[in-house]
Amino acid sequence: MQDKQALLKSVTPLAVLKAITSESKNAITNSCLGNEIIGVWHFPFRLGRESRVQSVEGEMVHSERVKLNSGKPNNDIYLIDHGQYLQISRQHFQIEKTETGYLLRDRQSACGTIVNTQKIGSEDTGGTCELKDGDIIKIGSEDSPYELQFITF
Repeated sequence: MQDKQALLKSVTPLAVLKAITSESKNAITNSCLGNEIIGVWHFPFRLGRESRVQSVEGEMVHSERVKLNSGKPNNDIYLIDHGQYLQISRQHFQIEKTETGYLLRDRQSACGTIVNTQKIGSEDTGGTCELKDGDIIKIGSEDSPYELQFITF
């Protein structure tokens, strides 16, 4: 029985981000939990825009992701911003675990992040906000279609 519990714990994320708009679902590039659920397996958890996508002869093509000095990717999940005006920055936000709960940190994104109705960051300023189970995260400005719900276990 202990082996079964250990196995379940090893494959269960600590939290998830659930896409709640069709645009958010279409932005998720790869997730082992399906096209509308992003598993959060560790903290801090970093999210940003996929910058390797380009149109070649009318087809979307991914190029190899360039890693910075650390040798690790800058984000844990990369979303594709399909909008005419970019809402998702390359390094947009991260979710941190604190002693008392969770914190969303805008990583100096251009358009900012909105948690429920609270605006955090924009114009490369950054900022933080307490994050609770069920909160809605809008990636970008007020008119951004990219919305995720934060769910903890």
